Amino acid sequence: MNIFRTLHRSILMLFAVVVISIVTLVHFSVSKIVAEQSRAQQRSYSPALKLIVEQLMQPLHISETLAEAQELKNLMSQPQGKEAEIFAMLARLHDEFNLNFFIASEINRMQYNSQGRKIELSEEKVNWYFRYKEQPENAMADIGQWQNPQFYIDLKIYDQNNNFLGVFGVGKSLVGFTEVFNQYKEEYGYDFIFVDQNKDITLTSDVELLVKGTTFKNLADLPWFQSLSEEQQASSLNNLLLDIDGQAALIAELNIQPFDWTLYIITPLESRQTEISRGFIISVVTLLGVIFGLFLLIYNLLYYFKKDMQKIKQIDILTELSNRSNMTLKFEELMYEKQSVSLVLIDLDNFKPINETHGRKAGDIVLRQIAQMLQREVRSTDFLGRWGGEEFILLMPDTGPHEAVEICQGLCKKLSSMTITTGSTSIQMTASFGVSFTAVSRTMSEVIAAADDALFTAKRDGRNVVRMQLIKSD
Repeated sequence: MNIFRTLHRSILMLFAVVVISIVTLVHFSVSKIVAEQSRAQQRSYSPALKLIVEQLMQPLHISETLAEAQELKNLMSQPQGKEAEIFAMLARLHDEFNLNFFIASEINRMQYNSQGRKIELSEEKVNWYFRYKEQPENAMADIGQWQNPQFYIDLKIYDQNNNFLGVFGVGKSLVGFTEVFNQYKEEYGYDFIFVDQNKDITLTSDVELLVKGTTFKNLADLPWFQSLSEEQQASSLNNLLLDIDGQAALIAELNIQPFDWTLYIITPLESRQTEISRGFIISVVTLLGVIFGLFLLIYNLLYYFKKDMQKIKQIDILTELSNRSNMTLKFEELMYEKQSVSLVLIDLDNFKPINETHGRKAGDIVLRQIAQMLQREVRSTDFLGRWGGEEFILLMPDTGPHEAVEICQGLCKKLSSMTITTGSTSIQMTASFGVSFTAVSRTMSEVIAAADDALFTAKRDGRNVVRMQLIKSD
């Protein structure tokens, strides 16, 4: 009854899920368009945010952390005669973080970098240092080294008395930026443009707009920006729809506060529409697939319960071993496959007095524990079942009678040494074993008869022993 009740509840639950799924499909089909638009917008932001975090913010956090190191401040406060230590520290940082590091010392007017070079701090050679020194900001992002452009983060360093010691900086090659830009542009079709507070283009996915020589290109130089009104140029460009090179495009604007930079993400609408349409179709097909899967699940559930019912019919409920009918089928299968088999009948000795003395509940506990022990001890290739009452049956394929007797003697010994606890009572049990064997196809009743004769002999010989009876050849 429990199985049928579970089946009934499961079918009702699945039916409810199917109905809800169909209703959801209608709602989801409408809302998916809006969701895909938001998703497409998010996908355009996600690569940009990843770029900002991995390529810009990471060097900033590293430099800010290292700028507080006492070792750095000690070297910058007394750099005289410590150039070897300065270069060693910078080289160690380069190896650890895979970034370029430098120190510009105000005290001895020298710049040291992690490549082992030093430059005299003069306005002719290092004009950025003197320009930055006069600015109020303590942190600045900049592009430098025009032959091999680098993204730099410069931090002013002060001693405990707030005396200016110089600048500590981190540099990252722009080659990494352009590779990531190209990857996202090929995958999503987006263009990225980073501009500083002066609208100079510092980083971009458009190679034509990259820094050339010592000259930055400005946002005002771009044709699409020139087509905007003065009011639009002065305000935010976020979500502005433009015609760029004959194609409609949407602009998203993000402010990168630590550097006072602005990121513009230019998204061609054609690629976005294709992406939304593709996502919509996929979602509808997916939901239809889910509904179809639920119907398959119902079918398989019915098949499972049918199979489970068949299994229950073949299992002894008390011991959870195969019952008599199932063991008969297994024996017939072995005969069909022309396998030799040793058949063993195991009968518990003096079992009825246990029911009379301790009750049937105690007798059931004894049967269950002995069944569990036998199941643990028999080989994985053997088949154990309950033949009826206190009698078990064991089928041992491809096992000769003498080998079967030896195995059964071990089982007999383990069974007699086990203690069965039924509440507050401990019970010792023994069993008698009757072994028969057939190497040719025979009926089960014929082999059982021989095993039964062997079992009778075991009982007559005092119980708790193993006896064998071979079938006489015709």
